[in-house]
Amino acid sequence: MTTHAPQAAHTVTLPGTLDEAVAALAAMPAAVPVAGGTDLMAAVNSGLLRPAALVGLGRISEIRGWRYLDGHALLGAGLTHARMGRPDFAALIPALAAAARAAGPPQIRNAGTLGGNIVTAAPTGDALPVLAALEATVIIAGPEGSRREIPVSHLLAGVDLLRPGELVGFVRVPLLHAPQTFLKATGRTGPGRSTASVALVLDPARRGVRCAVGAVAPMPLRPLEAERWVASLIDWDGDRGHLDPQVTTAFGEYVAAACIPDPLPPEDGSEPVPLPPAAIHLRRTVAALARRALGRALA
Repeated sequence: MTTHAPQAAHTVTLPGTLDEAVAALAAMPAAVPVAGGTDLMAAVNSGLLRPAALVGLGRISEIRGWRYLDGHALLGAGLTHARMGRPDFAALIPALAAAARAAGPPQIRNAGTLGGNIVTAAPTGDALPVLAALEATVIIAGPEGSRREIPVSHLLAGVDLLRPGELVGFVRVPLLHAPQTFLKATGRTGPGRSTASVALVLDPARRGVRCAVGAVAPMPLRPLEAERWVASLIDWDGDRGHLDPQVTTAFGEYVAAACIPDPLPPEDGSEPVPLPPAAIHLRRTVAALARRALGRALA
Protein backbone atom coordinates (compact mmCIF):
# COMPACT_ATOMS: atom_id res chain seq x y z
CA MET A 1 0.00 0.00 0.00
CA THR A 2 2.90 2.37 0.62
CA THR A 3 6.64 2.33 0.10
CA HIS A 4 7.17 3.82 3.58
CA ALA A 5 5.27 1.11 5.45
CA PRO A 6 5.39 -2.13 3.45
CA GLN A 7 4.08 -4.20 6.36
CA ALA A 8 1.30 -1.82 7.38
CA ALA A 9 -1.57 -4.19 6.50
CA HIS A 10 -1.44 -7.99 6.28
CA THR A 11 -4.97 -8.39 4.87
CA VAL A 12 -6.85 -6.31 2.34
CA THR A 13 -10.55 -7.12 1.76
CA LEU A 14 -12.50 -5.61 -1.14
CA PRO A 15 -16.25 -6.15 -0.53
CA GLY A 16 -18.81 -5.42 -3.23
CA THR A 17 -21.71 -4.27 -1.04
CA LEU A 18 -22.18 -2.22 2.09
CA ASP A 19 -23.40 -5.22 4.08
CA GLU A 20 -20.38 -7.25 2.96
CA ALA A 21 -18.13 -4.45 4.20
CA VAL A 22 -19.88 -4.46 7.57
CA ALA A 23 -19.50 -8.24 7.77
CA ALA A 24 -15.80 -7.95 6.97
CA LEU A 25 -15.34 -5.43 9.78
CA ALA A 26 -17.25 -7.70 12.17
CA ALA A 27 -15.01 -10.63 11.22
CA MET A 28 -11.84 -8.54 11.64
CA PRO A 29 -12.35 -6.11 14.56
CA ALA A 30 -8.85 -4.68 14.08
CA ALA A 31 -9.48 -3.84 10.41
CA VAL A 32 -9.66 -0.24 9.24
CA PRO A 33 -12.06 0.81 6.45
CA VAL A 34 -10.51 2.87 3.66
CA ALA A 35 -12.16 4.78 0.81
CA GLY A 36 -10.05 7.56 -0.72
CA GLY A 37 -7.29 7.09 1.84
CA THR A 38 -6.19 10.74 1.72
CA ASP A 39 -6.01 10.93 5.53
CA LEU A 40 -5.50 7.27 6.40
CA MET A 41 -2.51 6.69 4.13
CA ALA A 42 -0.93 9.94 5.30
CA ALA A 43 -1.12 8.55 8.84
CA VAL A 44 0.35 5.23 7.69
CA ASN A 45 3.20 6.91 5.83
CA SER A 46 4.05 9.08 8.82
CA GLY A 47 4.15 6.04 11.12
CA LEU A 48 1.14 7.11 13.19
CA LEU A 49 -0.99 4.14 12.15
CA ARG A 50 -0.22 0.46 11.47
CA PRO A 51 -3.53 -1.25 10.62
CA ALA A 52 -3.55 -5.02 10.87
CA ALA A 53 -6.05 -5.20 7.99
CA LEU A 54 -7.86 -2.93 5.55
CA VAL A 55 -11.41 -3.09 4.23
CA GLY A 56 -11.50 -1.24 0.91
CA LEU A 57 -14.78 0.50 0.06
CA GLY A 58 -13.94 1.51 -3.51
CA ARG A 59 -15.92 -1.31 -5.17
CA ILE A 60 -19.21 -0.57 -3.42
CA SER A 61 -21.20 1.07 -6.20
CA GLU A 62 -24.30 1.74 -4.06
CA ILE A 63 -22.47 4.43 -2.07
CA ARG A 64 -20.89 6.22 -5.02
CA GLY A 65 -23.96 8.06 -6.33
CA TRP A 66 -27.05 9.88 -5.13
CA ARG A 67 -30.82 9.84 -5.52
CA TYR A 68 -33.90 11.82 -4.51
CA LEU A 69 -35.93 10.70 -1.52
CA ASP A 70 -38.90 12.56 0.00
CA GLY A 71 -37.64 16.08 -0.60
CA HIS A 72 -34.10 15.12 0.32
CA ALA A 73 -30.98 14.05 -1.54
CA LEU A 74 -29.58 10.71 -0.40
CA LEU A 75 -25.85 10.97 -0.98
CA GLY A 76 -23.58 7.94 -0.98
CA ALA A 77 -20.67 8.17 1.45
CA GLY A 78 -18.34 7.14 -1.38
CA LEU A 79 -19.02 10.28 -3.44
CA THR A 80 -15.72 11.95 -4.25
CA HIS A 81 -15.11 15.68 -3.98
CA ALA A 82 -14.48 15.77 -7.72
CA ARG A 83 -17.90 14.25 -8.43
CA MET A 84 -19.66 16.62 -6.04
CA GLY A 85 -17.98 19.57 -7.69
CA ARG A 86 -19.58 18.95 -11.10
CA PRO A 87 -22.34 21.26 -12.42
CA ASP A 88 -25.18 18.74 -12.09
CA PHE A 89 -24.42 18.28 -8.39
CA ALA A 90 -23.90 22.03 -7.92
CA ALA A 91 -27.45 22.58 -9.17
CA LEU A 92 -28.63 20.23 -6.41
CA ILE A 93 -26.63 21.42 -3.39
CA PRO A 94 -24.56 24.49 -4.35
CA ALA A 95 -22.79 25.00 -1.02
CA LEU A 96 -21.62 21.39 -0.83
CA ALA A 97 -20.38 21.56 -4.43
CA ALA A 98 -18.45 24.74 -3.61
CA ALA A 99 -16.87 23.05 -0.59
CA ALA A 100 -15.94 20.03 -2.71
CA ARG A 101 -14.25 22.22 -5.32
CA ALA A 102 -12.27 23.94 -2.57
CA ALA A 103 -11.19 20.71 -0.86
CA GLY A 104 -7.67 20.72 -2.28
CA PRO A 105 -5.66 19.94 -5.40
CA PRO A 106 -7.03 17.54 -8.06
CA GLN A 107 -5.38 14.44 -6.59
CA ILE A 108 -7.16 15.05 -3.28
CA ARG A 109 -10.53 15.85 -4.87
CA ASN A 110 -10.36 12.76 -7.09
CA ALA A 111 -9.73 10.43 -4.14
CA GLY A 112 -11.27 12.02 -1.05
CA THR A 113 -14.88 11.11 -0.23
CA LEU A 114 -17.81 12.65 1.58
CA GLY A 115 -17.96 9.81 4.10
CA GLY A 116 -14.24 10.06 4.75
CA ASN A 117 -14.60 13.77 5.49
CA ILE A 118 -17.29 12.97 8.05
CA VAL A 119 -15.63 10.01 9.76
CA THR A 120 -12.17 11.59 9.89
CA ALA A 121 -13.88 14.68 11.37
CA ALA A 122 -10.83 16.88 10.85
CA PRO A 123 -11.68 20.45 11.94
CA THR A 124 -10.58 21.69 8.51
CA GLY A 125 -12.91 19.34 6.60
CA ASP A 126 -14.63 21.63 4.09
CA ALA A 127 -17.83 19.58 3.80
CA LEU A 128 -18.50 19.61 7.54
CA PRO A 129 -19.77 23.19 8.06
CA VAL A 130 -21.99 22.80 4.98
CA LEU A 131 -23.55 19.61 6.36
CA ALA A 132 -23.99 21.30 9.75
CA ALA A 133 -25.72 24.33 8.19
CA LEU A 134 -27.97 22.07 6.11
CA GLU A 135 -28.75 20.00 9.24
CA ALA A 136 -27.91 16.82 7.34
CA THR A 137 -28.16 13.35 8.84
CA VAL A 138 -26.08 10.22 8.30
CA ILE A 139 -27.44 6.73 7.71
CA ILE A 140 -25.21 4.19 9.41
CA ALA A 141 -25.01 0.58 8.28
CA GLY A 142 -24.56 -2.02 10.99
CA PRO A 143 -24.39 -5.79 11.45
CA GLU A 144 -27.15 -8.02 10.04
CA GLY A 145 -28.42 -5.34 7.69
CA SER A 146 -29.35 -2.87 10.43
CA ARG A 147 -29.59 0.85 9.67
CA ARG A 148 -29.85 3.84 11.99
CA GLU A 149 -29.94 7.57 11.29
CA ILE A 150 -28.42 10.36 13.38
CA PRO A 151 -27.67 14.06 12.80
CA VAL A 152 -24.22 14.73 11.38
CA SER A 153 -23.67 17.22 14.20
CA HIS A 154 -24.18 14.46 16.80
CA LEU A 155 -21.50 12.33 15.19
CA LEU A 156 -19.03 15.24 14.93
CA ALA A 157 -19.66 16.31 18.54
CA GLY A 158 -19.24 12.79 19.89
CA VAL A 159 -22.83 12.70 21.17
CA ASP A 160 -23.41 9.50 19.18
CA LEU A 161 -20.42 7.57 17.86
CA LEU A 162 -19.97 4.75 15.37
CA ARG A 163 -20.23 1.40 17.08
CA PRO A 164 -17.98 -1.58 16.33
CA GLY A 165 -18.66 -2.93 12.86
CA GLU A 166 -20.61 0.13 11.68
CA LEU A 167 -20.01 2.24 8.59
CA VAL A 168 -21.42 5.54 7.34
CA GLY A 169 -23.35 4.52 4.24
CA PHE A 170 -25.33 7.58 3.19
CA VAL A 171 -25.90 11.23 4.00
CA ARG A 172 -29.44 12.63 3.86
CA VAL A 173 -29.52 16.33 2.91
CA PRO A 174 -32.71 18.42 2.71
CA LEU A 175 -33.22 20.14 -0.64
CA LEU A 176 -34.07 23.72 0.30
CA HIS A 177 -34.27 25.15 -3.24
CA ALA A 178 -32.94 28.43 -1.82
CA PRO A 179 -29.65 30.37 -1.91
CA GLN A 180 -26.72 28.85 -0.09
CA THR A 181 -23.00 29.51 -0.15
CA PHE A 182 -19.65 28.34 1.19
CA LEU A 183 -16.52 30.47 1.64
CA LYS A 184 -13.15 29.65 3.13
CA ALA A 185 -9.85 31.32 3.94
CA THR A 186 -6.51 29.56 3.63
CA GLY A 187 -2.99 30.39 4.66
CA ARG A 188 -1.76 30.48 1.07
CA THR A 189 -2.87 31.25 -2.46
CA GLY A 190 -4.80 28.46 -4.17
CA PRO A 191 -6.29 25.28 -2.67
CA GLY A 192 -5.23 24.55 0.86
CA ARG A 193 -6.43 23.71 4.34
CA SER A 194 -8.93 26.15 5.79
CA THR A 195 -7.90 28.58 8.47
CA ALA A 196 -11.61 29.44 8.68
CA SER A 197 -14.71 28.60 6.64
CA VAL A 198 -18.36 29.64 6.65
CA ALA A 199 -21.39 27.87 5.20
CA LEU A 200 -24.66 29.79 5.05
CA VAL A 201 -28.06 28.68 3.78
CA LEU A 202 -31.41 30.42 3.59
CA ASP A 203 -34.57 28.52 4.48
CA PRO A 204 -37.52 30.63 3.24
CA ALA A 205 -40.08 27.97 4.15
CA ARG A 206 -39.07 28.28 7.81
CA ARG A 207 -38.00 31.93 7.47
CA GLY A 208 -34.61 30.99 8.80
CA VAL A 209 -30.92 31.55 8.24
CA ARG A 210 -28.52 28.76 9.11
CA CYS A 211 -24.81 29.38 9.42
CA ALA A 212 -21.92 27.13 10.42
CA VAL A 213 -18.29 28.09 10.96
CA GLY A 214 -15.55 25.55 10.34
CA ALA A 215 -11.84 25.15 11.17
CA VAL A 216 -11.87 27.41 14.24
CA ALA A 217 -12.89 24.65 16.68
CA PRO A 218 -12.81 20.83 16.80
CA MET A 219 -16.26 20.76 15.16
CA PRO A 220 -18.38 23.23 13.14
CA LEU A 221 -20.01 25.92 15.27
CA ARG A 222 -23.56 27.22 14.83
CA PRO A 223 -24.03 30.84 16.03
CA LEU A 224 -27.72 30.33 16.78
CA GLU A 225 -28.43 33.76 18.26
CA ALA A 226 -26.86 35.49 15.25
CA GLU A 227 -28.97 33.31 12.94
CA ARG A 228 -32.20 34.22 14.70
CA TRP A 229 -31.31 37.93 14.86
CA VAL A 230 -30.58 38.35 11.17
CA ALA A 231 -33.52 36.16 10.12
CA SER A 232 -35.86 38.54 11.99
CA LEU A 233 -34.60 41.45 9.85
CA ILE A 234 -35.04 39.84 6.43
CA ASP A 235 -38.13 40.67 4.37
CA TRP A 236 -39.12 37.09 3.55
CA ASP A 237 -42.26 38.14 1.71
CA GLY A 238 -40.62 40.87 -0.37
CA ASP A 239 -37.15 41.57 -1.70
CA ARG A 240 -34.72 39.70 0.53
CA GLY A 241 -31.79 41.51 -1.08
CA HIS A 242 -32.81 44.89 0.37
CA LEU A 243 -30.96 44.46 3.65
CA ASP A 244 -28.98 47.37 5.06
CA PRO A 245 -25.22 46.78 4.58
CA GLN A 246 -24.76 47.66 8.23
CA VAL A 247 -26.85 44.62 9.10
CA THR A 248 -24.63 42.25 7.12
CA THR A 249 -21.55 43.80 8.76
CA ALA A 250 -23.08 43.44 12.21
CA PHE A 251 -24.04 39.84 11.41
CA GLY A 252 -20.43 39.03 10.53
CA GLU A 253 -19.19 40.50 13.79
CA TYR A 254 -21.96 38.73 15.73
CA VAL A 255 -20.96 35.37 14.23
CA ALA A 256 -17.25 35.94 14.83
CA ALA A 257 -17.73 36.98 18.46
CA ALA A 258 -19.93 33.95 19.09
CA CYS A 259 -17.36 31.53 17.65
CA ILE A 260 -14.24 33.25 19.02
CA PRO A 261 -15.42 34.86 22.27
CA ASP A 262 -13.48 37.17 24.54
CA PRO A 263 -11.72 35.45 27.46
CA LEU A 264 -13.72 35.21 30.67
CA PRO A 265 -12.74 37.77 33.32
CA PRO A 266 -10.44 36.38 36.03
CA GLU A 267 -12.16 35.29 39.25
CA ASP A 268 -9.87 37.54 41.31
CA GLY A 269 -11.36 40.65 39.71
CA SER A 270 -8.21 41.65 37.87
CA GLU A 271 -8.15 43.01 34.34
CA PRO A 272 -9.29 40.45 31.72
CA VAL A 273 -6.63 39.01 29.48
CA PRO A 274 -7.06 40.33 25.91
CA LEU A 275 -7.36 38.05 22.92
CA PRO A 276 -3.98 37.20 21.41
CA PRO A 277 -3.20 38.77 18.01
CA ALA A 278 -3.71 35.46 16.19
CA ALA A 279 -7.21 35.09 17.65
CA ILE A 280 -8.07 38.70 16.77
CA HIS A 281 -6.98 38.07 13.17
CA LEU A 282 -9.01 34.86 13.05
CA ARG A 283 -12.09 36.66 14.41
CA ARG A 284 -11.76 39.31 11.70
CA THR A 285 -11.45 36.59 9.07
CA VAL A 286 -14.60 34.84 10.28
CA ALA A 287 -16.47 38.16 10.38
CA ALA A 288 -15.49 38.92 6.79
CA LEU A 289 -16.46 35.44 5.58
CA ALA A 290 -19.84 35.52 7.34
CA ARG A 291 -20.59 39.01 6.02
CA ARG A 292 -19.75 38.01 2.45
CA ALA A 293 -21.63 34.72 2.70
CA LEU A 294 -24.82 36.48 3.83
CA GLY A 295 -24.44 39.12 1.15
CA ARG A 296 -24.03 36.53 -1.60
CA ALA A 297 -26.97 34.46 -0.38
CA LEU A 298 -29.24 37.52 -0.34
CA ALA A 299 -28.03 38.92 -3.68
